[in-house]
Amino acid sequence: MFVDSHCHINFEGLADRLPDVLDKMREHAVTHALCVSVDLETLPSVLAIAEQHENVYASVGVHPDHEDMREPSVAELVELAAHPKVCAIGETGLDYYRLEGRSIADMEWQRERFRTHIRAAHATGKPLIIHTRSSSEDTLRIMEEERASVPGGVMHCFTEPWHVAQAALAQGFHISLSGIVTFKKATDVQDVARRMPLDRLLIETDSPYLAPVPYRGKPNEPAYVSYVGRFIAQLREETDEAVAQATTDNFFRLFKIARPAASA
Repeated sequence: MFVDSHCHINFEGLADRLPDVLDKMREHAVTHALCVSVDLETLPSVLAIAEQHENVYASVGVHPDHEDMREPSVAELVELAAHPKVCAIGETGLDYYRLEGRSIADMEWQRERFRTHIRAAHATGKPLIIHTRSSSEDTLRIMEEERASVPGGVMHCFTEPWHVAQAALAQGFHISLSGIVTFKKATDVQDVARRMPLDRLLIETDSPYLAPVPYRGKPNEPAYVSYVGRFIAQLREETDEAVAQATTDNFFRLFKIARPAASA
């Protein structure tokens, strides 16, 4: 039994075939999914899916790449997070990958948005979903300055070297690995997968992106998180069942979701 801790099934290509997506999840023994918000404009579609499907949960947040979207306030995030199916704040964080002629100093708007989300997590007691790309030093610094360890959370779609994972773990965070771990050249991610404490590990698809081998280059979906879990089990020389059980347990515990009796 696997759980997809981070997906975007409200996006085009998945939302329009949602019954099939959910059926394939069941076929691949993927019991639950967390549909993650990337902006306030499309949040209603995230919440609608979570409301209609018992095994789908939601988050509230604005992605660091979305510069021209409506800027959230702490108060608005707190209000939106009161929805009974919302279990996390994010995804939030920093992304310096596409500076497009700007300097890192010019990205202060991202850093302020990140602080807003951390403060909302403090106010709600809900964990953070953190995105970091080409920005790990600033991400970890702001996490420490804003005491992100108190609500805790997860570094999603992790692609950094082990020393960055260690720093995040030291702040009480979980690490989530995506289909990237199955890519031949993803040696840093595979190293992290081998070293991770099993009780702090999550798995995800980030679908519709980053499909794992053998579907690399094709649209991704939550069912394929099972390939991520099984690949990690091989890397760690553990059973599929051990990785599935641990990552599922970690999901329910981190996001404070009452575990269904059938999944206990």
